[in-house]
Amino acid sequence: MDNEIIVSESHVISKIYLVRGQKVMLDRDLADIYGVETKRLNEQVKRNQERFPQNFMFQLTDQEVEILMSQIATSRLDEDTGWGGRRKLPYAFTEHGVLMLANVLKSARAVAVSIKIIDIFVRLREALLANQDMLLKLEQLDKKMSNIGHDVKMHDGEIETIFELIKEIMEERMRPKPRTPIGFKPQA
Repeated sequence: MDNEIIVSESHVISKIYLVRGQKVMLDRDLADIYGVETKRLNEQVKRNQERFPQNFMFQLTDQEVEILMSQIATSRLDEDTGWGGRRKLPYAFTEHGVLMLANVLKSARAVAVSIKIIDIFVRLREALLANQDMLLKLEQLDKKMSNIGHDVKMHDGEIETIFELIKEIMEERMRPKPRTPIGFKPQA
């Protein structure tokens, strides 16, 4: 490819959201990255609906849109003028949906960009797995530490008992012992 498609990894990562427990990208963000209008992207999806099952793409609910809008800067629909914002609920595309979009859009840019996006999804998944592995190791370490803490508490009690016994022995030695008087005592 002569003219290299440059899409920064940080830009793509900033456009990946967690919705319904899945990492997804919104139709408008993908359209921007692919260099097409959101309307055209959605038209291609509708023409090829059989290629986009529920696990590839789904439409967000009003509540999900509100949550996302609170997290990202988006324009809201001005109720007086009707201008600004979206008039339809956005579509969210999973990793598989992003790949299928490249096939549907059939442009060199779409193919190149989707390869980069898929690579980023894969790296995110690997990072998540590494973090889960790290979390598992931390949990195991925490269990060991709590067991050690339990053992230390048990030993603390034993050590405290030993110190009490030593203290009693020392106090006993410090107490004056009754002495038998020296000399002769007549027995009565």
